Amino acid sequence: MQFVYHHDAGLEQLCLDIKAYDHLFKVRRLGVGSVMAWRNLEDDYLYEYEIISLGKKEAILELVSKKEHRVVASPSLHVGWCVIDPKIIEKTMSMLNELGVWKISFVYAEFSQKQYKIDEERIKRILINSSQQCGRSTMMKIEIVESIKTYMECYPQSAILDFCDRKIGDKSTISSILIGPEGGFSQKERSLLKENEAYGLVCPTILRSETAVVALASKILL
Repeated sequence: MQFVYHHDAGLEQLCLDIKAYDHLFKVRRLGVGSVMAWRNLEDDYLYEYEIISLGKKEAILELVSKKEHRVVASPSLHVGWCVIDPKIIEKTMSMLNELGVWKISFVYAEFSQKQYKIDEERIKRILINSSQQCGRSTMMKIEIVESIKTYMECYPQSAILDFCDRKIGDKSTISSILIGPEGGFSQKERSLLKENEAYGLVCPTILRSETAVVALASKILL
């Protein structure tokens, strides 16, 4: 673990619920005088806090130092990902967060299964745990978009991942790209996307949606 998350990190003093941070006080057995690194995942600062009081239900920490320590991927990548089974999405989020994807827009395409609902709070917890492990300074942004049409209105310059001869290379400068649903784009959606640049992946086999998004992010960001 590179740091511990708390939404109020940066204040002069933190008051922690012992049960909420059970791994710190029971597994790692940290006590009074211990100093730990904390982040709020909103700014680029790493905050060091010392435990000054430890009771049965709560611990009091005081800020002893802070330093700017930015850990983000370059270049910045925004991915539009047409909705698939949320259980699969949740299993993939940690990898995308570690790779450094800046933002994911979950898009409901015409062929997306509309009964699939994205649990934003659960995904946030997954991203917090992932960030603590990989050291990322700010958490990946997420949003839900109701249709391909709305997505293109918000991101008119977005590229498209599709089956085509133009492949994503090591020097591709893509900042935003849309990955279609498992059933592909509808004819109506293709008419909306016809003016946008389309790219394919260099792979002889057909990839599942979650494999494609990880491969894509790896190709662009690493």
